[in-house]
Amino acid sequence: MKDDYIEFIERVKHETGIDLALYKEKQMKRRLTTLREKRGYDNFSSYFHALKDDSQLFHEFLDRMTINVSEFYRNYKRWETFEKSILPELIKGKDRLKIWSAACSTGEEPYTIAMILSDYMPLDMITVHATDIDENALSRAQKGRYPERSLKEVPSKKRAKFFEKDGALYRLSDQIKQSVEFKKQNLLADRYNNSYDLIVCRNVLIYFTEDAKSYVYKKFSDSLVEGGILFVGSTEQIFNPQSYNLDIAETFFYKKCKKDGVSSCDI
Repeated sequence: MKDDYIEFIERVKHETGIDLALYKEKQMKRRLTTLREKRGYDNFSSYFHALKDDSQLFHEFLDRMTINVSEFYRNYKRWETFEKSILPELIKGKDRLKIWSAACSTGEEPYTIAMILSDYMPLDMITVHATDIDENALSRAQKGRYPERSLKEVPSKKRAKFFEKDGALYRLSDQIKQSVEFKKQNLLADRYNNSYDLIVCRNVLIYFTEDAKSYVYKKFSDSLVEGGILFVGSTEQIFNPQSYNLDIAETFFYKKCKKDGVSSCDI
């Protein structure tokens, strides 16, 4: 008899295109088992049928699967490194940057990028593409309303300039909201755009299998321009960046190597 969880992930893939087999099984199974039992389902078969019939339950499943936990300027020191060491090279000689915030959750990350860039170029020259698999998270991102805990790392000047108290929440300014374009995307199944100067994908790939991570890193590299930067999470160092035509620019930042001529990837 086929394992209940294995049958569940096959059904989920068939119905949604989401392949849970590409996520680390032990972690994902434990997380979803906890959620299933919390909702009162004895097995994954009954839980799957409930997901099909209840959109709220399905969005909760996606939230748990994708770990929608984020905040503005998350890991603040990394953003300092980005602004001081990475950004000056990226913007040299350019009027605008093409940027992708992948697996953007509820939008704090792409909005952080836009706020940082606002010090270096007009907001109407900034477009950050932001994608996630979870439509519910994207909907929340587009609303741009956040609890105070999400703002704890936002510099005081940025907080005063771009946020306004709105009841128990804080509303992000339309200036910043309009500089980010949100779209649904499955990193493990959908087509990637290209010619990006910067791709940011943090604290997501740790949940993928090694094969899935390798696939995504290669696709990210292919999507960058030469000299473009991939910014990953604090637990996602790439130990063999050269195999993806990348080289270390700073810790957690990887630079796309040149195709011809002497490149740091060849050294």
